[in-house]
Amino acid sequence: MPPLDLPHPNLPYDRGRLTPGIVHIGVGNFHRAHMAVYLDELFALGEDQDWAILGAGVRPADAIMRDALKAQACLSTVIELDPDAKAVRRVGAMIDFVEVDPSNAPLIAAMIRPEIRIVSLTVTEGGYYIDPATGAFDPTAPEIVAEGRNPDRPATAFGAIVAALRARRSSGMKPFTVVSCDNLPGNGHAAKAATVGLARLSDPPLAEWIDAHVAFPNSMVDRIAPATGSRERRMAVEFGFADDPVPVTCEPFRQWVIEDHFPSGRPALEKVGVTFTDDVGLFETMKIRILNGGHAVIAYAAALSGIEYVHQAMADPIVSAFLDTIEIDEIIPVVAPPPGHDLARYKRQVMERFANPEIADTTRRLCFDGSNRQPKFILPSIRDNRARGRMPEGLILANALWCRYCYGIDERGEEIAPNDPDWARLNTVARAARENPDRWIEMRPIYGDLADDGAFRDAFGAALTLIWNVGTQAAMSRYCGR
Repeated sequence: MPPLDLPHPNLPYDRGRLTPGIVHIGVGNFHRAHMAVYLDELFALGEDQDWAILGAGVRPADAIMRDALKAQACLSTVIELDPDAKAVRRVGAMIDFVEVDPSNAPLIAAMIRPEIRIVSLTVTEGGYYIDPATGAFDPTAPEIVAEGRNPDRPATAFGAIVAALRARRSSGMKPFTVVSCDNLPGNGHAAKAATVGLARLSDPPLAEWIDAHVAFPNSMVDRIAPATGSRERRMAVEFGFADDPVPVTCEPFRQWVIEDHFPSGRPALEKVGVTFTDDVGLFETMKIRILNGGHAVIAYAAALSGIEYVHQAMADPIVSAFLDTIEIDEIIPVVAPPPGHDLARYKRQVMERFANPEIADTTRRLCFDGSNRQPKFILPSIRDNRARGRMPEGLILANALWCRYCYGIDERGEEIAPNDPDWARLNTVARAARENPDRWIEMRPIYGDLADDGAFRDAFGAALTLIWNVGTQAAMSRYCGR
């Protein structure tokens, strides 16, 4: 591939010297504020400039992002929102964006290129086709069944990955490493389960080869990067980037912990603050339970109370006390700290991050896709408490607030717009659960074995009834003052 003639406005490296080593599927705000920033800093050190990113996507929305980024040579405007001062940077680690096509042929062709040694992805929790009840890959999902019948025209990210690995195996090429950057427990395991499970539907020998030869390191990623709207575009204008329709805003904090398993090589990201370890699990559990679980605790309580922004929720004394009490009494006691980490200090840092008014993260964003997020962020902590003989009343109340939210009308009487891929079913069940809370817990794809825990069912029913009888704020106050 000839060098690309790419502009490098005020960048401390020559973009024309960059060559691709990574294909990243799912070029949203998080990726551009996280992985791309780390690589940008590495390139600025003069290191590993053969690891630039080719952006890619499999959804129609990805084509819109591609058009916007291609119009500005794939540069991203990243604005860090420190409460004391904003800082802007132009990130040039992505040097091209693969054409988005329904057949995914351009994406597959990009992943077959021998210089591509890593395929990374941020496709959200739902993109891994995990059965919430079992935590395992679900081969019966309609999209997966369709992929198995038509492996030559994959519509999903994992279908395209399988097709590219098939082509590399046929031509005798080494496989690339697959790196998940999604907020999932064991995201590398989830990516491997989806890839191997999908391959097994159409090509069992290929599935065995992938299982034996392809690396799927686990990773823990962390940075709050809210959606882009008019506010964020106004900030870009203020910084002199009026021509960028897709600027990214984010908090100053960022963290990346990765299992060091890259048979085909990797960039030296440890030089810019990435932690490589043999065990990501402890870091991952800490983050998913305390931060992501914390988001889920406040999301529905705030939204039902008419609170639009996360920092406003943290300024509400009842919502913040609700979060703090649950974290201290019900989440931290069932989380093992990574070496050298104080969970109480980490919790305080998380709450400070939530309270940053510059982020303007919305409670609606946090409420999105509860059917995938609750089984990963809230229910595991409930299960761990129950295994220790405790009834986690706060977490159960937070879970019941999700049910109340899915009723579709907030406490001001205003309609809640659909906010879950499975909203129609959730709304129907939530309305039935107002009179019979068991109807909600009977959703076994979400609750699994918890549906058989009679004491949990009773506690959930009591929590939901309390919410309907006294309201969200009063229910939280009763919990905090118990």
